[in-house]
Amino acid sequence: MQIRASAAEDFPQIFTIINEAAQAYRGVIPADRWHDPYMSAAELRKQIDEGVTFSLAEDEGRVLGVMGIQDRGDVALVRHAYVSTTVQRGGVGTRLLHHLQNLTHKPILIGTWADASWAIGFYLRNGFTLLTRDETARLLRKYWSIPDRQVETSVVLADRRWLQSFGAMGA
Repeated sequence: MQIRASAAEDFPQIFTIINEAAQAYRGVIPADRWHDPYMSAAELRKQIDEGVTFSLAEDEGRVLGVMGIQDRGDVALVRHAYVSTTVQRGGVGTRLLHHLQNLTHKPILIGTWADASWAIGFYLRNGFTLLTRDETARLLRKYWSIPDRQVETSVVLADRRWLQSFGAMGA
């Protein structure tokens, strides 16, 4: 398996992996936050235009997973982390996450749905810390552009760099 930066021609594969893997959210996240497709092509394009850069894990030309990172000044955000349903729990997500961690020296924050226990567990196993409800709301409003309803139903996890830099005093 190789990890590489995405190119413009990878857009269809990124779109497909995100929407295939996001089916896990159906019936789990609040119904008013579910869309079909989960992420439209226009929204994905907007995310890329707003600075989300994707890395792809691939094997023999087949994209196995995608994960984005977005520079937000004093922190980096991991965005849109998805692995093909055929290879989940096989180390693809961990390899992508470690790759992104090596791309920046900035503290990393990750937002996900509060009811996505599998995603939260993945990040906890990879050394991230679940932040308090108050801290989550503050950080989501500061660094993400999401509706209030999504703020209410999401969590934020932070890496050790964020905890060391901002944990005691806030970002």
